[in-house]
Amino acid sequence: MKKAELKNKLTPEQYHVTQENGTEPPFANAYWNNHEPGIYVDVVTGKPLFSSTDKFDSGTGWPSFTKPINPAMVEEHSDTGFGMTRVEARSKDSDSHLGHVFPDGPRDQGGMRYCINSASLRFVPLSKLDAEGLGEYKKLFEKTPKK
Repeated sequence: MKKAELKNKLTPEQYHVTQENGTEPPFANAYWNNHEPGIYVDVVTGKPLFSSTDKFDSGTGWPSFTKPINPAMVEEHSDTGFGMTRVEARSKDSDSHLGHVFPDGPRDQGGMRYCINSASLRFVPLSKLDAEGLGEYKKLFEKTPKK
């Protein structure tokens, strides 16, 4: 999608975050405190990126996940901006900036924290997955019987 098309499709904040590598304010964004079951899709392409089943409260004020639904859909790049060395997370299909990845997530779930800007995501509630053509992801919410 061309930049002009994206400027028409996205809000100014979504455009700034995804296309200009921006960051939204902590604790003042759409999904940092969302606890509803569902999946988070790329705001540009609609491709599934993260599940609420992997979301946790990191205390940072941004949505945090232990892993992407499909690791191949989230690329990681070195980011040395602002005098720091960090790992940037980008959506593979749209090349949109999502946020950053840190090795301080829950140890019992792999130890990673995908700290993601709400503005780079669109939340699809579990109850609407079928209607949005994402019914195959309902399996993420099925309880596995204990053996």
